This record gives sequence, structure tokens and C-alpha cells, in this order.
Amino acid sequence: MAQDSFEHAAQALRAGDRDRYLSTLILDAAHRNGVTALYAFNADVASIRARVSDPAPGEIRLQWWADALEGEGHGAVRQNPVADALLQTLGTYSLPAGTLLRLIGARRFDLYDDPMPDLETFEGYAGETVSTLYQLAAMILNNGQTVETGDAAGHLGVAHALIGHLRAFGNVSAQGRIMLPWSILAANGVREGEIFSGTESEGLAAALGQIAELAAGHLAKAETAIAQLPAQLKPAFAPIAVLKAQFALLQRRQTGLFAPAPDDADWRKITRLMWWSLTRP
Repeated sequence: MAQDSFEHAAQALRAGDRDRYLSTLILDAAHRNGVTALYAFNADVASIRARVSDPAPGEIRLQWWADALEGEGHGAVRQNPVADALLQTLGTYSLPAGTLLRLIGARRFDLYDDPMPDLETFEGYAGETVSTLYQLAAMILNNGQTVETGDAAGHLGVAHALIGHLRAFGNVSAQGRIMLPWSILAANGVREGEIFSGTESEGLAAALGQIAELAAGHLAKAETAIAQLPAQLKPAFAPIAVLKAQFALLQRRQTGLFAPAPDDADWRKITRLMWWSLTRP
């Protein structure tokens, strides 16, 4: 099942998280399968909320993954090709299962409708769910040797999460959820009812502008930190090229605050990823 599992993981990733799938296409063949398996696992976990009718089945699915990582799922786990590819990757590169267990724990927040309380909580959530992926992808590119990406993974993970939720703001709001720091929204006089009803206001525009400034700050710090990394690790951070373009499009859009975010075509994204990688010594 070995190679078939990685091929299935690539298909699942392409369907479930196209941007991360595109980012794997620029990786060398020796490491692509491992990063793909990691990202396919994340895509499955991140999409659980959208696939369940209430938190209970979502908790069951998250527990299934936790059991798989802790070796409690028995032989049936390997019948799931994404799980099989992930477990092979963990074995090949000695990735710490505990890091992925913390990612699963952080994703439990997604199952419920509690608002993201403040920036500190958001940064912690982003660290466990996004920065972790950059850190582990870099470890795979380093052939399983522990690496210290420090500020690169940390800042890019928070920027990635902030930009992602700014872009998804209208869609998430329509679900009755608030994933951006509520403390910033509330400080600008925004009320929950306004968000859930899609009502625009000066306060909401100001709050989203402040959050965008935070994202820009993390992007800049990430770029500085990435420049200092060893060359073989940098391809793990190539998604910054796509994120910067998406952020620029978001800043220039002329539509309302709840409108779908503009985006580039896939070929432009691949071009950005390749160019970024080729021009980083």
C-alpha cells in the first residue's frame, strides 16, 4: 500500500487544500511525499468542522486521529491511506507525534461556536495549527534532523492564519463563528450580531484594518527570519510568496468586507512559488 497511500494523500490534499498542494510541487522528489502526507493529514483535520453536523462526531474523528498517532488504532488505521502515509512519514523522519497531537487538540476549538477571545489566544492557536506545519516540513527537508526555524515558522504561521481568516471572514461569519480576535473587534465597537448578519460599519473596517496591520508585521518578520535559514530548508517556507500576493489582493479589493476574497490563478501561484525558491540562496 506504501506508494499508493502517498498518491492518495496527494489527491486528497489537492482536493482539500489546493494552496498547500501547489506548494509541494516545487519540492524535490525525495521529500515531496513526506510533506504531502503531513499536509494531507492537516487538511483532513482542518475540514472536520465542515463535514459534521455537530461537535460530537467531530470529537470522535479527532480522537480517531489521536489514537492513530498514539498507536491505539490497530491495523485498521493503515487501511486509511492518508493515515498510512502519515505514519510512514513519522517513521522515516522521526517526526514527534506529540506535536501533531497538540495540533489535534488545538483543532477542537473549531468544533464549537465560541469566539476567538483575544490576540494571545489566536497566536497560540496559529502556532499549534500552522507554525507547527512549517516546522515539521522543514524537518522533513532536513532528512529528519531536528532544526530550529524559530521566528520563521512562528511568524509565518501567525501571518498565514491571520491572512487566511481575513480572507475567509465573510464565509466564517455566515456560519455564526468569529475566528479573528474578538478583543480587537469589540474594542472598535463591533457587536456579534453585526458580524453574523453581515452588517458593515466603520468600527468593523477599523478592526479588520488593525488585524491586517498585525498580519503585515508578522509577514515582514517572517521574511527576515527565513532569509537567515540554511538553503535546504527554505522551500518549506515558499508559501510566503503566495500569501504576500493574496494579502496584497485583499488590501486592494473594492468589494465589501464580507465579500469573497480575490485570488490568483493556480498558474500564477506556481510561478510565484518557483520564482521565490529559485531566487533564495
